[in-house]
Amino acid sequence: MTDIHTPRSPARLAVEAVRALSPYVTGKPMTELERELGITDIVKLASNENPLGPSPAALAAAQKSLADIWLYPDGNGHELKAAIARHHGVSLEQVTLGNGSNDLLVLLAEAFLSPQVSAVVSQYAFAIYGLVIQATGAVAKVAQALPEDSDSPFGHDLDAMLAAIDATTRLVYIANPNNPTGSWVSDAALRAFLAKVPDTTIVVLDEAYFEYARRFGCTDGADLLASHPNLVVLRTFSKAHALAGLRVGYALSHADVANMLNRVRQPFNVTIPALAAAEVALADPQQAVRAVALVEQGMAQLAEGLPALGVKAYPSAGNFVLADVSRGGLSGAQVFDKLLRQGVIVRPVGGYGLPRCVRITIGLADQNERLLAALKHCLD
Repeated sequence: MTDIHTPRSPARLAVEAVRALSPYVTGKPMTELERELGITDIVKLASNENPLGPSPAALAAAQKSLADIWLYPDGNGHELKAAIARHHGVSLEQVTLGNGSNDLLVLLAEAFLSPQVSAVVSQYAFAIYGLVIQATGAVAKVAQALPEDSDSPFGHDLDAMLAAIDATTRLVYIANPNNPTGSWVSDAALRAFLAKVPDTTIVVLDEAYFEYARRFGCTDGADLLASHPNLVVLRTFSKAHALAGLRVGYALSHADVANMLNRVRQPFNVTIPALAAAEVALADPQQAVRAVALVEQGMAQLAEGLPALGVKAYPSAGNFVLADVSRGGLSGAQVFDKLLRQGVIVRPVGGYGLPRCVRITIGLADQNERLLAALKHCLD
């Protein structure tokens, strides 16, 4: 492959903002580790998946729908959108479906950003925000996060984010809770922030981990839509609902915003199995109950096990923990590499500016114990 900047490379014809992008690096797949090191007994705690798997009813619905995959899906996703609208008490026109909530982040950037405007993100926010902003050529304004010794370590500093908003700002991203830090924004703080954001700026409230965050009293963004027409709430079926492989998420917004998103949304962006499974998953309240119970148990395991290894775990409202594994001078990337050789996959977060840390997904009890034993071996 030639250097993309050479005169002969066809990549030179790409948009300048895209040429400057560094692709998002996903969590290491188990099959890749098996190919590289020949390891077969692998525990993956890297991508914040729900190890309990989906609702049995949702799985059955997806399997039944396979008989229809020779057809195109309903491009409007009417039945799923109607179920989502009923679930949240909003109108059908306020719902936009996405190929995962990541798809909706792209749609928002395409609809509202250009090289002439800006968007505001927090310092340690989910990496995709910066990537979708950069791809449009818009200016990314990064607000400094709260310090490590604050009540919300590495969390969103809403005052700093508010100060970064100006007349050019079209989008501001709030992840509640935030990945990879696990930090969250209180109900009172979020409401106060929304009250001060000008109506020329859309607030993107990313609630991918909403089901887990409820135990911390985090706001249900859907409750704020009626009073804030410049608010967009994102949800996904990938986390607590355990449908990550089907790729389905949605946005709740003012109907006029949804109209703009649907103008850039690709037709048939959600598959038939995804539409079927998500509709049924939404109707199974016990799925979230099971997921949250597992995370609470796993958090207790790690809250006891990690400090015993000299590892600092930061408070988290998600289904993962940010852990400082730098004991003995090791970096997060070094610990990640050592854990791979023991068949345990976590997520290094040096790319977020947190080189001492790794992100660990809460797994089943035996997976958490496997992680602790492997980590002890690495650090010793």
